[in-house]
Amino acid sequence: MNYVNKLVLGTVQFGLNYGINNQSGQVQQNEVNKILQLAEKSGIKTLDTSSAYGTSENALGRSLTENHLQFQIISKYPQSEENVATVFASSIEKLHQKKLYGYLVHHFEFYQSHPQLWEEMKQLKAEEKIEKIGFSLYNTNQLQYLLDNRVEFDILQFPYNLFDRQFDAYLPKLKQCGVEIHTRSAFLQGLFFKDLNSLSKQLEPLKPYLSQIRSYCAAHAMTIEECALSFVLNNPFIDGVLVGVDNVNQLRNNIKVAAHTTEVDELANQITVKEAFLLNPSNWV
Repeated sequence: MNYVNKLVLGTVQFGLNYGINNQSGQVQQNEVNKILQLAEKSGIKTLDTSSAYGTSENALGRSLTENHLQFQIISKYPQSEENVATVFASSIEKLHQKKLYGYLVHHFEFYQSHPQLWEEMKQLKAEEKIEKIGFSLYNTNQLQYLLDNRVEFDILQFPYNLFDRQFDAYLPKLKQCGVEIHTRSAFLQGLFFKDLNSLSKQLEPLKPYLSQIRSYCAAHAMTIEECALSFVLNNPFIDGVLVGVDNVNQLRNNIKVAAHTTEVDELANQITVKEAFLLNPSNWV
């Protein structure tokens, strides 16, 4: 199946040195230009960013303007002393946009202690400055909190990959309610590609599962990228799959995989990670 239209270009690397397997550092502006040009040409419609991603919004705004590129843009409200309207105004100024496709709460715990920020986001939507509002989540407890409190949202983003499938049980209900579902961490922030002999002591417990992926890929003549990305793209409940890249060749490879995904449910059914704590990169020391 061709799922290039489901790819969402993550842009944290455009503003920060990001990812456990990143060896090239923050992406430079000329490479940002090449990546965005290829993305638009290939049919990728959506960019994901945040005011918390260093200079990412600035890099995007500059490239979009100079190269006359058009995308749907999703940004996020971080933990901030400034109100939502102020941070949002700063974001659209940096991005050289008049409005955004989506705007997400970036830090769920901050939202729980400052619930009024959701009302501020709803106001921006009412003013038609944002088409869709929602949340960036890390676990199902956060989603259950929203459901229990009957919070109405348009879009969610959460981690989903061969190791982390905690949201599976919620996907049918979310789609039934018309929620747009975006997932991130298809490669677990690059951990799937890391040399198994260079894993930190903390991540050693994940080595057997990583070996399972490698063995399966070798037996089926596919790359780790094909395997991991196909798994997420093939899920019919998922609307958008974030991919972050350090260079244009990585994006080209992602597009190639998305254009011809492979069935890998057999592998997914074999993997059950018991060390759930290690599936959240924020817990990595």
